[in-house]
Amino acid sequence: MTEEKILDPNITSDDKLWALLAYLFTPLIPIVLLLIEDKKNRPFLKAHYPQALAFGIVAAVVSSLLIPFVFIGCITWTAAAVFQIIWGIKAYNGEYVNIPVLTDFVKKQGWAD
Repeated sequence: MTEEKILDPNITSDDKLWALLAYLFTPLIPIVLLLIEDKKNRPFLKAHYPQALAFGIVAAVVSSLLIPFVFIGCITWTAAAVFQIIWGIKAYNGEYVNIPVLTDFVKKQGWAD
C-alpha cells in the first residue's frame, strides 16, 4: 500500500471531507458523489470515490462469503474497516491512495484519473 502526497492548491477542504466520507461510508457516499454533478468531476474526488466504491463492494462480497466461518469473517470485516479509516484519513490529509490491484483496475476501466 503506497501513497503519494501531492500538495495541490486545487484540492479544497470540501473535497478532502467528501473523500474521507467516501471511504468511511462506502458504498453509499461514492454513489451519492456519482449523482452530484459538480462533485463527480472534481479531480481529487474522482481519484478517490471510484476506488472507495470498488473496495466497499469487494469487502462486502468477501465478508458475506466468509460469514459461515465466523472468526475469519469477523477478521475480514474488521481489517476492511481499519483500511477504510486509514485511507480516509490519508484522503483527508490531501494524499492520493493506491489500493493494490483495485486502483489499477479502476484506472484501467476509466473510472478514475
